Order: sequence, then C-alpha cells, then structure tokens
Amino acid sequence: MLFKHAVASVVSLKQNNFWKSVFSLLIFCSVFGFVSYSAVAELTQVSVGGEIRIRGRWYMNTWEDERPLPNRIKANYLPWRPIGPSGTISQFKWDSSGRNWTRLESSVKLNVKADFTNNVSAFIELYDWYVFGESFRSNYLLGSDKRADGLDQVQLHQAYIELREIFDTPVSLRVGRQELLFGSGWLLSNMLTPSQYLFHDAVRLTYNDANFTVDAFMAKQNDSLRFFDEQINLYGLYGTYKGFEPLTMSAYWLYVHDNTDIESRELTSWGNWVNSRLGRHFGSTNLHTVGTHLFGKHAGFDYNVEVAYQFGDADHIGAMFDNGGFFNGDTGAKYDNWGMEAILGYTFTDVSWKPRLFIQGVYFQGEDNRSISFWDWMNPFYKPQASVSFNRLFSEKNYAPTINDNSLLSNFIQATAGVEVQPTEKVRLHLHVAKNWADEAFDPPKSIKVAGRRVYVAPGLSFWTDKGSDDLGWEIAAWARYEYSQDLSFLLYGNVLFPGDGLTRGSFLHFFGTQFSGGTSDDTAGYLFWMATLKF
Repeated sequence: MLFKHAVASVVSLKQNNFWKSVFSLLIFCSVFGFVSYSAVAELTQVSVGGEIRIRGRWYMNTWEDERPLPNRIKANYLPWRPIGPSGTISQFKWDSSGRNWTRLESSVKLNVKADFTNNVSAFIELYDWYVFGESFRSNYLLGSDKRADGLDQVQLHQAYIELREIFDTPVSLRVGRQELLFGSGWLLSNMLTPSQYLFHDAVRLTYNDANFTVDAFMAKQNDSLRFFDEQINLYGLYGTYKGFEPLTMSAYWLYVHDNTDIESRELTSWGNWVNSRLGRHFGSTNLHTVGTHLFGKHAGFDYNVEVAYQFGDADHIGAMFDNGGFFNGDTGAKYDNWGMEAILGYTFTDVSWKPRLFIQGVYFQGEDNRSISFWDWMNPFYKPQASVSFNRLFSEKNYAPTINDNSLLSNFIQATAGVEVQPTEKVRLHLHVAKNWADEAFDPPKSIKVAGRRVYVAPGLSFWTDKGSDDLGWEIAAWARYEYSQDLSFLLYGNVLFPGDGLTRGSFLHFFGTQFSGGTSDDTAGYLFWMATLKF
C-alpha cells in the first residue's frame, strides 16, 4: 500500500511494505535469538517485588452530575457545523449547585523475575486497579452474599523475556507484554494517571553503551488476529546521546498506523460505488511524530525542552466530523501540529531549604474548524473540515488536574511559574500559579444574556455566532511529598481553578481536542488528593 505522504523530508520511501519487512525481520531475529539462548540458559535466581498505591480524591464544583450528560448547546442551533463525535456534551459544570465528587482507589502490582545464565531473564507482573467498594459482595439490608460484579479483575500487566549483551555486544532484546517509558513520559509513558498503569504488547531492541542509547520497537495496539491488516500498530526509533554531562540529547520518530475499517454510511451499493469513484471513502491513519528532547543540569540551573511535530493522514479523525450532509466527514484530514514543553529552573543550593524557582511553558497546537460562513450554510454540497489537534499518544503528563487533563488535553496552552523547597531530607514542598488558554477558540451560536443566563437566539442560523474566548482561567496548585522511608512515601496535592470564559462557554479540549468542555457557571473549582505508595 502506498504512503499518502512521505515521511517529511527524512524518509522518502513510499511503501509501507518496507517498514513491515524491517519489523518482520526484527521479529525473526528475536525468535532466532530465543531459540539460540534458551537451549543453554539455566535458572540462577528468582526475585519477587511489587507496589501498592492507595489514593483518595475529591473534586469541588467540577463535574456534571446529570445523567445522561446534557448537550450544552442544542443541535438545532448547530446545523451543518462539523462539531465532532460527541456534539457539545460536557462532563464539566463549574457550578456550586451540583454535587461534589469523591472516591478512594488503589492499584496493586505483584511481579516475579527469574534470572538465567547467559544474561537471560523472564519477568511476569500482575496488576489490579480498583475503586473502593466496587466489588463488595454483601447486602447489609438482607445479609445476603453474592458474586462480585466483575469490575475488579486482576490483569497480566507484564510478561516478557529479555536477552542482554547478545553475542557479547551492548544489545538487549525484550519480547512480550511490557511497559514503554521514554524520556519524561511526555509521549510514551508507563502510566495513565498517578495510580493507573499502561502496558504494550511489544518487541524492543536496545543498543546501550557509555555514550549512546538507541531503541527500536514495535507494539500491537488492538486485538486483531491478523498481523498487519486491520491493525493498529505503533513503531518507534528513539536515540539518546548522554556523553555530555550538562546536556542529554534525544531524537525520536514514532509512527501509529491504524488500518481498521471505517464504516461506510451509504444506504445503497450505488451510493457506495459513486463515493468510491469520487474519493469519498476513508483509508488508513498514518500518524508520524518526529521530536527532540533536551535536558540537563549545570551551575544550579535545570532545563528540559521537548518539541515534536506530527504529520500524516488523519482519516479516523476525519470520519468523526460528519455534519449530516452529502459528505460523510473529511476524507482529507491531516495531522499538521506542533507540541512543546519547556522548563527552566534554578536551585539556590547554598540557601536554607534549597529553594528552586522555575518557569514552564506547554503548547499543544489545536484546530477549531467548526464555524461555517453564510455561503457554507447555503451550500448543499458543503464539505466539512475536521478539527485535528496534537495527539499526545501515551503520555502521563497532567498539566491541569481540576480540568482533569490526565494526558487528554490538546488545543491547549499553559504558562506556569512556581517554587519548590526542601525543608528536610524527607519533605519537599511545591507551589505554582498557571494561566491556561485554548489554542483555537470555539465560536458559540449567537446569544444574549437574560437575567444573568445566556440564551441562544438564532436556531437554524448556524453561521451566526459570537466570537469565542480562549481564556481557560487561572489555577493555583501545591503539593507536599514525605519520604517516610526508602520504600514508603506520602503525597498531598491541591489545585484551585478560577474558570475563564473559554471553560464556562465551552472549548474543545479533551480527548485531543474532540470533546466539548463547557459549564453552566464560573464558580471556583478545586481538586484535592492524597496518595500513599509502597514499593517492595
């Protein structure tokens, strides 16, 4: 199958078959290596380890408690506009009239590692994440017991075999279910939230010497039995130079290929044939990410910069932006987005408590192509344009916890300034202030205010809009971490959000810029959690 676009001036290859062949060869070498080593490897040591995390969480004036979740803007005010997959349904309220939200949750990991001769090891890890009370079996009113509801299930989190120093070279190979963590976890992490982990079914080949580390890997992202067709696969190359102590430099290429079917919506075979001839059918998603990560410390300064650019076919996103017209979405949707994180800090090492001042900037380029002109509104053959924002892949970064970022926010900008101190060897304190914006604002339908509430006045006239706001508001956050021992730590975190018009009237931020986040008021919101972590 031909690539629809070449890999931006770096790769001029035009056939996916090349990459399939490369990674097929990698898998063949992996199997060959296992066969060669397994014949002579003998068990030498078995070790057991694990981790328990317990977290209590409380949200104030944040979540919408109405079920099903309401549309903030009724569909008759948005005809012909390519809004996206979930309309203007919002999980958030920013309103003191609703109920607060609280829960306790826990995650448990238990692993066994077996070491063999010839630098061979096997690793198996079980994992369970659960909410307190979700699988309780007893009815206190009647005293009757029953089976658990099945929500609490132990998963096989990791199960891999690893070969190190293959043929006396600094090369290792890891095959099986495993965590993938690169750099600071900005795009590839082993966690989803502070208490939830992420795994990949992957093959990873690593070269690691004193100055360089190079990783090549592939991971299977769906449960298709076919190897390359009807698949979602992740491929990556990640290289790091660590020979210059003040600055570690990494460069990487990540590629997500999604070849799963996008449902055709024609009612007749004739319509299917016509749309196929006119190029209105969707193909594959080919998401390429090229980036660099620079970080280090020198003379009291610490610095971290990561910049990435994404390009390629975004057919699966394009299919989400069907406006109900002649075209079933945007068959020409493309990734063309930048992402960035930059941190600069300075620590006063000769001062009591060793204060560290820092500034941080975050940018995830977004699109909002949901507005239409009068002529678009009049045109029965208007072709919708998708709103494609930076895809944060498998990140763990949470830049705005009260907005419930959880690595889902895109079309998002943040500027932060803060301070950290170390009162004792075991205690660290942190405080920061952040300003948030939407990269591209959403223009809501025309409205007026009546008795303090906004009323939309032009049903059907979806070209008539108010200018949207990109102001997502301010937040203040603080945390305290106590290292009780080498194995046990405690964390207390708090965040206060002062919502801006971009949150109260609504912006498309969540799920990489495809879900609406709009409230019914602008009341101050907050988030508080504590967490205990024990590793063994």
